[in-house]
Amino acid sequence: MKKKIMALLVALSMAGYMSAVTVNENLSINGFIDGSYNSQDADAADSQSLGLDEVEVDFLFNAGGVSGELHLDSDGDADDVSIEQVHFSYTLESGLSVTMGRFGSLLGLEREDPSGLYTFSRAYGGANGDNFNLGNVDAAANVQEGIRLGYSSDVFGLSASFVNEDENSGVLENDDLDLEIAISYTGIENLALGGGAYIDNGDAGETDVINFHAAYTTGKALVGVEYTEVDTGGVEREGYLVVVDYDVSDKLGLGLRYSSNETGDETDYDKITLAPNYAITESLGAILEYSDVDNGGVDSEEIALELLFTF
Repeated sequence: MKKKIMALLVALSMAGYMSAVTVNENLSINGFIDGSYNSQDADAADSQSLGLDEVEVDFLFNAGGVSGELHLDSDGDADDVSIEQVHFSYTLESGLSVTMGRFGSLLGLEREDPSGLYTFSRAYGGANGDNFNLGNVDAAANVQEGIRLGYSSDVFGLSASFVNEDENSGVLENDDLDLEIAISYTGIENLALGGGAYIDNGDAGETDVINFHAAYTTGKALVGVEYTEVDTGGVEREGYLVVVDYDVSDKLGLGLRYSSNETGDETDYDKITLAPNYAITESLGAILEYSDVDNGGVDSEEIALELLFTF
């Protein structure tokens, strides 16, 4: 659970990277290899999959007071390697910073990589699930390209991101800039608060997103809650989750999550997930997950076994 708490603090810009292999004083490397077996028993059809889900190598640079990151990502296909994120940052002693490049959103309780999840699967799904899985940079809509201005202290973080409507355009267009505001606070012992808003000026119309999330640790348990509202062209959809991650021992943990997001005027995507997790070594972990899903009245059961190697 400690790694997941740190992953949340990293996401809130309250801490640096959890771990990295140091190459020299200017370069370090980290990443992960993620593979799984997944079986779905649905009303419509059954399916199974086995293989690599994602491989990522992150290069972390630091030179002359400027830090940079290059994230190379693949879904397991050696011929399909992409630049997931690439950006550089300059931070003043006052805590002010400026970041330029391609980066992910700072909103959302569930973060971008498997090490930032309490389960194997993500919470939200259905027709508009990517609009609620804000931390998932594997969804193209959640990748931003532009400039992020930030401030960070020991307990408080604030950022404003000005990004392209089309993250692949490579040109900032003032009339079409999207805006994300993110705030975080950890000044209360064992409590991490975060949230903000995102305005997406898409070709099909404006989408406004509001997100609030919190995580509280008590004893061996971490309790997380999240609420997200998505307004697309005046049509509002809501989503929320509650997750508990309990350390049974130093190696064995138990994750339990309930989540729901609206997919239509009278339809929801509801999901209950039970996910025991086990630390085989410091770098190798396993999650066995069972999920029961009701997607607009269509029921399915999902079982997955995930192995995650981090370095």
